[in-house]
Amino acid sequence: MRVVSGIRVVSLVPSLTEAVAVSVPAALVGATDWCSHPPDLDVVRIGGTKNPDVDAVVRLAPDLVVANEEENREPDLAALREAGIEVLVTEVRDVPGALRELDRVLGACGARSRPRWLDAAEAAWTEPAAPDRRTTAIVPIWRRPWMVLGRDTFAGDVLARLGVDNVYAHHEDRYPRIPLAELTAAAPDLVVLPDEPYRFTADDGPEAFPGLPHALVDGRLLTWYGPSLAEAPARLSEALRPVGC
Repeated sequence: MRVVSGIRVVSLVPSLTEAVAVSVPAALVGATDWCSHPPDLDVVRIGGTKNPDVDAVVRLAPDLVVANEEENREPDLAALREAGIEVLVTEVRDVPGALRELDRVLGACGARSRPRWLDAAEAAWTEPAAPDRRTTAIVPIWRRPWMVLGRDTFAGDVLARLGVDNVYAHHEDRYPRIPLAELTAAAPDLVVLPDEPYRFTADDGPEAFPGLPHALVDGRLLTWYGPSLAEAPARLSEALRPVGC
């Protein structure tokens, strides 16, 4: 893969950080504290996705900052633009959109050809594993208070393509706060418990839904749009087999 020489990129989104790092590694000079992949990532850390150190980003003199309309705050992005830095803002609400935005980001970061992992991701999602039957689910993403996936989310689209229908897919909010009693009364076939943003575990989460089958899933496979997209259909299909009841 040929790369435009000398381009400097700061990523404010963990998914995009991983995509850039494995595709055009020489371009990436900065990333957030939450950018955990690749595990050996060695770049300047510039704070969180919601509270980046704008001055630290400016000191890195990037040619481009890559961001996301959901994960990053507009005041921070506006401050970067005011400092004369180009900011590319992505919008990802479904799998096809993720693939399109990844193409756009990697091209802007200097990639001259499509990485093989992106081709593999597209192929994997062209015909994902077909379930025996469709399943209804609630997908908590936080507790204290309880919050779940609502309408128009990337993770919701991922699940729908694997045969899992989000009970709150048509809620007016994208991440509604729903009382626990209402969640259990919805009586879904499955409670999907990812390990991010809240870290649900076998000991923290399933006990709140006695009598309901649950599935603990890798949040990176469910919510990240990057290299993990290639393996997500197969691994999530396996992880979404319910346990407990």
